[in-house]
Amino acid sequence: MEKISVDTAYLKTTLLELLAIPSPSGLTDAIVHYTGGQLDKLGIRYVLTRRGTIRAILPRSIPERRRTSPACAIVAHLDTLGAMVSEVKPNGRVALVPVGTWSSRWAEGGRVTVFTDNGRYRGSVLPLLASGHAYGDAVDTQPVGWDQVELRVDEPVFSAQAVAALGIQAGDFVAFDPNVEMLDNGFIVSRYLDNKAGVAALLTALKGIVDGKLAIPMNCHSIFTLTEEVGSGAQAGIEADVSEVIGVDIGPTTAAQESDQSGVTIPLMDSAGPHDYHLTRRLLALCNEYGIPNRRDVFRFYHSDAGAAVSAGHDVRTALLCFPTDASHGYERTQLSSLVHLAQLLGLYMQSGPTIPEDRAPVLDSVESFSHQLDVNQLSLPEMVRPDPGKLLG
Repeated sequence: MEKISVDTAYLKTTLLELLAIPSPSGLTDAIVHYTGGQLDKLGIRYVLTRRGTIRAILPRSIPERRRTSPACAIVAHLDTLGAMVSEVKPNGRVALVPVGTWSSRWAEGGRVTVFTDNGRYRGSVLPLLASGHAYGDAVDTQPVGWDQVELRVDEPVFSAQAVAALGIQAGDFVAFDPNVEMLDNGFIVSRYLDNKAGVAALLTALKGIVDGKLAIPMNCHSIFTLTEEVGSGAQAGIEADVSEVIGVDIGPTTAAQESDQSGVTIPLMDSAGPHDYHLTRRLLALCNEYGIPNRRDVFRFYHSDAGAAVSAGHDVRTALLCFPTDASHGYERTQLSSLVHLAQLLGLYMQSGPTIPEDRAPVLDSVESFSHQLDVNQLSLPEMVRPDPGKLLG
């Protein structure tokens, strides 16, 4: 195995192009076309589900393992947060509901595009008390909530009838401008780095494998999902031969987390429960062996594509690889270096083969070949708490 050569120009350009495409959950056709086009340029074949989830396939290139190796899947989501029109008010302002889970405090002041059935319009999302000259100190005490903001459409419309004449109606999608900046010090600031930065890192890793003609010991499926922000994500699209699923997503950096912005975050647990013991520790070992900065973490308020795969009933090992991100679901900030490290780790994983070779069989008929999480010699109970077989037999 070897570290891939990371094309940082490709990484940055791909990220900027992804961020320029509005893709709130439910309005994702355009970004599916873009991602498919990138895979076409790399010469990677792929298939699409009815709804547009993409499964790109890097076939194994080591013939002697052709009959014995399971497949792996790396999953990143293309959809983002957004909003939808819920009501047109008598004064011509528009009420919104969120698409995905995020606070309205991050919507306030956002510049947006409204997508109607026949066109699009620009506007701003404002608090109900938007003018200090009119409401004074009351603007500082207004509650936070989606019922406390409204969309001002940048058209001469001051009644519900005038807004309806534009074709704006309940159910229209509203996409927020990303306002992306790439700074000379490596910081990248934007809405929707979750998860377009993860997608860019995965595409960059695939490019590194293809350009370097690196050997792949098992079929590797790169899956691009469309509904992670609304909870389903990778519930579909995982093939039966896949034994390992790695989600690629953000890693929140706060005082309550262990993540920092210098490398890759590998969480051992999120809201769906612990990730696979063997797979997570193997990823940590790859980081340590190849000099990739990394941090372990635990995410309490976090859902991912990996968790969605398990909740759908897939019998797979799961892990998460995250790029550290400040102010998640808001104006997010990450470091270019962390995306480079993430692409390198993904490239190493693709070259590494199955974590547990026995996973090639969907079931085992004995525990003899089943894995051990800890040293066998450490598994026996202390004498004082060891159960008495006689008492158990009663």
